[in-house]
Amino acid sequence: MSTESATTATTRYSVAPGTRLNVRSGPGTQYPVVRSLAAGSTVAIYCQMPGTWVTGPYGTTNIWDNIAPGEYASDAYVHTGSDGYVARRCG
Repeated sequence: MSTESATTATTRYSVAPGTRLNVRSGPGTQYPVVRSLAAGSTVAIYCQMPGTWVTGPYGTTNIWDNIAPGEYASDAYVHTGSDGYVARRCG
């Protein structure tokens, strides 16, 4: 497991419209859900890392976004405007 950065992310990204997004304790669907984000939420991405593949409104990806210490969301549900990494790699 990687260590999250204490650096503040300045850009916020929208969660897919009409979607409650499960936030997990690690970068994959095998990790427990720690909370859910309401539709219309925005998140800051502190770092990103590969994990399990997920298909969502923004395609199929194995990129997971670290949105808070110990909290990860699949990039397939976060509108970053990119199919690749938009933040540094975690770790």
